[in-house]
Formats: sequence, C-alpha cells, structure tokens
Amino acid sequence: MLAQAAGKIKALSPQLKGAFAKPFVATAEILRFPRDMAAERVVDAPAPGRFTAYFTRSRREILKIQRLRYRIFSQEYGASFSAPFGLDRDRFDRHCLHLVVRDNRNGEIVGYTRVLPGDRLHRTGGFYSSGEFDLTMLGRLDGKLAEIGRTCIHPEHRNGAVISVLWARLAQYMLENDVRYLLGCASIALSEGYNVAAVNQRIQARHLSQAGHRVQPHLRLQALPGDAQADSVKMPPLLKAYLRMGAQVCGEPCWDPDFNCLDFFVLMAVEDLPARYVQHFMQPAQAV
Repeated sequence: MLAQAAGKIKALSPQLKGAFAKPFVATAEILRFPRDMAAERVVDAPAPGRFTAYFTRSRREILKIQRLRYRIFSQEYGASFSAPFGLDRDRFDRHCLHLVVRDNRNGEIVGYTRVLPGDRLHRTGGFYSSGEFDLTMLGRLDGKLAEIGRTCIHPEHRNGAVISVLWARLAQYMLENDVRYLLGCASIALSEGYNVAAVNQRIQARHLSQAGHRVQPHLRLQALPGDAQADSVKMPPLLKAYLRMGAQVCGEPCWDPDFNCLDFFVLMAVEDLPARYVQHFMQPAQAV
C-alpha cells in the first residue's frame, strides 16, 4: 500500500525526480548526534523561490530554532518551562532531525518542526507524545513511524506559504524513508481565546480516527472552555493544516500545564495525503 501511495504521489509531479537531488551537507558546526543518525535520508530541497525547506545539523541554526521556539511558546502560549538563556531545548532535541524553512530574502528561519524517527526510541525511551497519551495502540500499526513536534511558524509568516513549504518537505521525507505514519501533538494555546469546546466538537464529529487508533490522555481538563454548540468554529492555523493534510485526531485532548495548551494527538498515513494538496505541496519551493 505504501508503494502504491508513493507511486501515486510521484506521478502527480513529473518534476519530482530531480527536484530533491541535491545531497544533504552538514556544516562544520555539528551537534553531538548519534552516529547512526546519518542513515536517515535527509536530502535538501532546492531554493528557486523565496522559501527553502531543509534539514539542518548546524549548531548555529539549531540555537536559532530554540530561540524561535522559546519566543513563540513563552510569549504566545504563556509556557512556564525552564529555559536557560531564552532557549527551548529538551532531551529529545539531540535525537531528532531538525527541519527548518528559511526566508531566502534575509536568511532568517521562519518555520520549524522536528522529526523523531521511530527507530530512535531505544535512545529516548519513547515518543515525546507518550508523556501525554497512552500510545499502546501504536503497536497495532503496520509500517514505519515518525513523530513531529515543536512545530512553529514565525508570527510574520502565517499566511500559508511557509507551512506549505514545511509540509511538502515532510511529505518528501515520508517517501524517501518509507515512513507510513506521522504522529504528534497539535496544540491549542489556552491564552489565545479559541472556543476550545467548539473546536473539540467539530473534531470529534468530522476528524476522529477509527476506534482502533484511539489514545487516552494522561491529564484531562474537566470542562473545555467555550460553547460547544457555537454556529461558527475558528480552528487554530496549525491544527487546520494538520487536518487538511489528512491527519486524524485520535481522541480527547490532553492538558499540558507547562505550555498552557491543549494537545490533540494526531495520526497521518501517507496513503491518506489528499491528492489535491499533494500536487500543490510537492513543488512549494517555487512559490514567491
């Protein structure tokens, strides 16, 4: 099934064969990653347009990433985590692949997510999401897994272009490495005034996974803020992006008091990538 999905996606974009041919080159400033991390294929995308998506191991760039994460999660979410020197870093960082989107006009990093390949779990003790959810159901999934997390977009670049570039590179990563499922947490900041009850109601009605893929949160809010019966529902941009890419929500959200947010566990299968988005997202680096 994975091979069929890959063939379908590649057929939608004849230019894809050579589009990601540039080899990944790490800079001289390398973090102390496990030696076998190099086995993961992380080929750079070309940069004919304004934005470029690529995986980095540069210490300088990862420090920029951690500053961006801290700024967004502390200022917008009201996160109360301990972060020395204004950096959001944790024990998972050194085991993850760091995917960034660079603005080619000024060299700034404007988008980010990290990828934890499933074959690194012996080093981390589990996925990050396992700290918030009972992930027993993952043992029933057939195929390679990878977790994405800490996804964030610079406040001045939330018009859709940057997230499109990011998702395109993630889709390419799935195909390059035969990853069948992406999983992770999609967050709603409680400080931003979303009608969380209505968002949850919409998700449970339209985007809920099959019963065999459900997870249980370790920590629930007794009552979700907002009116579940509201006529209109405003979805947070990142959560909306996950759903548009074919992700399913696997149950009720977990409350994360450190980040002052609610996290929905999402699961995305490569064969569920919508064709209408695949064709658009596989060539985003050409966008201006």
